Amino acid sequence: MTERSTPIHLLEAADAEAALSALPAPAQAWARLQGFTGALGQVVQIPDADGALSLVLFGWGDARARARGRFHIASLAAALPGGSYRLAAPLTPDDAAEAALAWELSRYRFTRYRAANTPAAVLETPEGVDPARLAAIADGTRLTRDLINTPAEDMGPAEIEAALRNLAAAHGAEMSAIVGDDLLAARLTLIHAVGRASGPARAPRLLDMRWGAADAPKITLVGKGVAFDTGGLSIKPAGSMALMKKDMGGAANVIGLAAMIMALKLPVRLRVLIPALENSIAGNAFRPGDIFPSRAGLTVEINNTDAEGRLALADALAVGQEEAPDLLVSMATLTGAARVALGPDLPPFYTDDDALAADIAAGAARARDPLWRMPFWDPYEDLIEPGIADLDNAPAGGMAGSVTAALFLRRFAGGAKRFAHFDIYGWVPVPKPGRPKGGEMQGARALLAMLEHRFGV
Repeated sequence: MTERSTPIHLLEAADAEAALSALPAPAQAWARLQGFTGALGQVVQIPDADGALSLVLFGWGDARARARGRFHIASLAAALPGGSYRLAAPLTPDDAAEAALAWELSRYRFTRYRAANTPAAVLETPEGVDPARLAAIADGTRLTRDLINTPAEDMGPAEIEAALRNLAAAHGAEMSAIVGDDLLAARLTLIHAVGRASGPARAPRLLDMRWGAADAPKITLVGKGVAFDTGGLSIKPAGSMALMKKDMGGAANVIGLAAMIMALKLPVRLRVLIPALENSIAGNAFRPGDIFPSRAGLTVEINNTDAEGRLALADALAVGQEEAPDLLVSMATLTGAARVALGPDLPPFYTDDDALAADIAAGAARARDPLWRMPFWDPYEDLIEPGIADLDNAPAGGMAGSVTAALFLRRFAGGAKRFAHFDIYGWVPVPKPGRPKGGEMQGARALLAMLEHRFGV
């Protein structure tokens, strides 16, 4: 604890009156003059006799009010003048961890193209929070946000590769890539088909990073790295293309999660597989009606070139499952259907393993990283079977779009001991405390908490 740090009192509405009555008379009068009631988000800065800041009151509302959002204390960080602050009373471990992370994330600014001031108020790490873990999570989140926020002109397939290579170099990981027509020799036909129209300057590739002891549990993360998605020949309308720089959000989340895992030295054998490519339009673009073989040997009929993410992921998952990892995870900004069902803040995840699902849900609760389990609904399997080929990449009718996409991916993950798929949005459409408008990490902190729990960290 720093002697000069200013205490912050988090006061619930029900306790506000008693707490104010316990303050010295001048402080009590000042807080009442400001109308402090303990309502969630209320801030009162109380000066001492010399006019210097002596303490801060922050309204903590009640459990029902807090349940309507996350990272509430982040709004306080930007409201305070520069200096050091501390929480005056201990919180539960999960509340303390959320408060510390919220404060750190409130300081995030995307500054690649425009300078921005960072809030100068600093929070001392609360009691019970591991500073190294906090730093690893904050750094991984900032990395993910930066990657998604960077426009496709500066974040194409080669730049995604560079980001993963930089991360690998920082942690002593192994890194390789299969690029352009070499994908065909490696039987990665689906990745090649989706990305070939971008030309040699922005050639498609499969990135492969490995880290950790060879005999440790194998954890393989696969992230959709579509740097920009025009929809291909099934072209999107202009309005639907506006946010397509974020279509590599699955890759960005996987890279951020990998950064956390390696920084914290989790006892796992980590593998990261990212199909990095663009879905562009040219004379050699793949077409509706085309049929392609996949790495797994299954043939796929293309009925919509705008359902390209599952194609690229299919080949990457097929590579990942070949060494029978203990856990295979895919993360992707995959379907609009998931957003229609659950909105931008609540990504669905899919797994057939009930114990894994329970651990992911528990990790999500601890990390305050909300997720919702959805079913691999076997009766819908025939929707992805067109008859002319083994699989259809875009079933007609549009119903159960997130489920059928997940079922499609599951066909390529059969060799893994456990498989989970996350259909994320990767974007904050309206700014909220600790979450500015723009690219966002979703599901990765929940997965980190699950991995820590499963592997005894």
